[in-house]
Amino acid sequence: MAPVGKIHSYPNNPRVFKILIAAHYNELDIEVAEFEIGKDNKEPAYLEKFHNEKVPAFENTDGDVFLNESGAIAYYVASYKEDTQLLGKDRKENAQVLHYILFAENEITPHANTWVNPILGISQYNKAAHNQAVNGLKKSLDILEKILLKKTYLVGERITLADIAVSTSLYLPFKLVLDVGFRKGHPNLTRWYTTLINQPAFKKVLGDVTLAEVALEYTPPKKEKKEKEPKKEKETKPKEVDVEEEEEEKPAPKPKSKLDLLPPSPLNLEEWKRVYSNNDTRPTAINWFWEHYDPEGYSIWRVDYKYNDELTKVFMSSNLIGGFFNRLERARKYAFGSLLVLGEDNANSIAGYFVIRGQEVPEEVTDAADYESYTFQKVDHTDPSVKSSFEDYIAWDGNLDGKKFADGKVFK
Repeated sequence: MAPVGKIHSYPNNPRVFKILIAAHYNELDIEVAEFEIGKDNKEPAYLEKFHNEKVPAFENTDGDVFLNESGAIAYYVASYKEDTQLLGKDRKENAQVLHYILFAENEITPHANTWVNPILGISQYNKAAHNQAVNGLKKSLDILEKILLKKTYLVGERITLADIAVSTSLYLPFKLVLDVGFRKGHPNLTRWYTTLINQPAFKKVLGDVTLAEVALEYTPPKKEKKEKEPKKEKETKPKEVDVEEEEEEKPAPKPKSKLDLLPPSPLNLEEWKRVYSNNDTRPTAINWFWEHYDPEGYSIWRVDYKYNDELTKVFMSSNLIGGFFNRLERARKYAFGSLLVLGEDNANSIAGYFVIRGQEVPEEVTDAADYESYTFQKVDHTDPSVKSSFEDYIAWDGNLDGKKFADGKVFK
């Protein structure tokens, strides 16, 4: 296949699917670059090319085309072949294809994300927004159901970018929430979707797509029951002192965090994060860490997810980590962490390590909604086995408790 360019995006981004499928139809080769969201898209070279941190981003092989929006990238790839049928056979069909690309981006994707992302732990759940998204998506799908009553494909008599764009925007909804009951009420939409996902070009990108049997629902993070503390006896107020006898001192300004009151530490956490991001983890970053680590000013914690037996798909476990990290924004100044998904689909676990300012887990971490779903166990960095395990988990290799690395995320 002819090389056409390179895609920059995190793995399994549904917005990239339509681009890669269009490339297969046009027999084009697109390189998918190794990419770390939050790092690579902040690099000066990336911003110089694409002007913002958005993903996916695309650059052509000649180095004179730089695109951000997934719809624009897919359109470029679809138009690359002169005799392509992906954009329709004439100007009229071309306009209809563009119509459905915009329909997917404006009437499907926003509603689908608001419905599905909280289930995956990517964003917070809001009941009003959820209900609005469910109704909005179903309204859009009702429109498609009527359109497909008398049509095999959305535009013309062959698969076009319209079908590719709309169907890939429904990838997660069909896998997670558009269950058997919904599909029975939308036979035309279901027939169209299953026809597409069984095409060779779709299978090369999506693999075998399993449709939802029962719609997944948002489940709030589990919280452990806390024992009630005994009621404190009322303290009798001390006798008031006359103002003339004793003038009350004006309280000092309250610090933003208790951690700001700790003595200065020789370990600069922000510098560590830069070293970790910009160098090979082994040996450069790890050596730097141990040379600068301050056990009095910082502590290391082993972190394990409590409900590993409930985990299913690797990408969903990875999204749980992402959701937890999103809720730790207050702790970003005081903590560094690496959590990994170990194992495979339907048999995986979440574990890793955090480096935290001070000797206790601070409220900046414990206040996060998902905190109760994890155990934090302080460890002794002088123990050789602990030190080795910590290094493996931040390097994403090594023994990893004898388990297979599947995915990982870094909090920095």
